[in-house]
Amino acid sequence: MFEIAPSIVSANFTRLAEEIEAVKAGGAKVLHVDVMDGHFVPNITIGLPVVTSIRKATDMVIDTHLMISEPGRYAVEFVKAGADMVSVHVEADAHLQRTLTAVREAGAKAGVAINPATPIETLTEALPYADFILLMSVNPGFGGQKFIPTMIDKLRRLKGMIESRAMSVQIEIDGGIDGSNIAEIVEAGAELIVAGSAVFGGGDPQNAVKSLIEKGTVWV
Repeated sequence: MFEIAPSIVSANFTRLAEEIEAVKAGGAKVLHVDVMDGHFVPNITIGLPVVTSIRKATDMVIDTHLMISEPGRYAVEFVKAGADMVSVHVEADAHLQRTLTAVREAGAKAGVAINPATPIETLTEALPYADFILLMSVNPGFGGQKFIPTMIDKLRRLKGMIESRAMSVQIEIDGGIDGSNIAEIVEAGAELIVAGSAVFGGGDPQNAVKSLIEKGTVWV
């Protein structure tokens, strides 16, 4: 099975509470929050205060993706702010095991995010400490980018790596996913599908979530 995790970076922030309720009504149980610092990625989005506010506004699972330098300094703070899932980039954290362990000990699920050009082999030592892997299917930093086709093969290889080790590690994927490619992505092994523009770009996030679920279930 798979779930849709709408990314609020593409939402209308003047109506954020309404947008969150709409995606929940459409069947989403997870809300994806992109945190960018303008250093690790060339953009700045939101931080701890917004996560705190979202936590007060919804009972949905908050999935926080830290696209920041030195994520180990802030990961646990996002758990305290209300995040249920926190992912940090393998490219950004020199002490990944320590950060993942700290996130778990704080009471959240710990994830490792990996950029498109980073080999999955860099995850080998981190897998035992991770609850999920976030595979980026675009280069992080901006919404609305096109899905990189070679990520389908990378997704399959990642699934194979996890299965060969008999690990219970969820695969999440983020970037350029819409109704035209979600079925293939689910078939390749993705379990949590992040969608931003495909959900919020058309003005009807509730039905957009429903549509993505319908188009993805062809393989389920």
